[in-house]
Amino acid sequence: MPAPNLFLIYVRDAEDATAFYSDLFEIEPTFTSPRYVAFEVAPGVLFALWTGRSEHADPSTPRTCEVGLMVPGPASVVDETFTSWVSKGVHVAEEPHDEVFGRTFVITDPDGNLIRVSPVD
Repeated sequence: MPAPNLFLIYVRDAEDATAFYSDLFEIEPTFTSPRYVAFEVAPGVLFALWTGRSEHADPSTPRTCEVGLMVPGPASVVDETFTSWVSKGVHVAEEPHDEVFGRTFVITDPDGNLIRVSPVD
């Protein structure tokens, strides 16, 4: 059976969200349209922004999933990423702390979607 290869994030404004994620992850989109923008994050794997269901992108809506970025290296790399992202003006949902899987923190995008940084499993 094939593995999932498309991860959609609902956003209210594709242009603003594209700028946010391009800056945050230091990547450029591989496909852009007025309501859908895709980033190839691995060969054949897309992380995409979509305004087609923007009613689900209300920042006050509780989130039950997260976008994850696993970083290699010691716990200090997670803290360095936190410092770098805070300097970009992100909204912090959880300050850096230790969990059972290692050092972690959570921020949100402008639409309230959760983004977690943690060590590589």
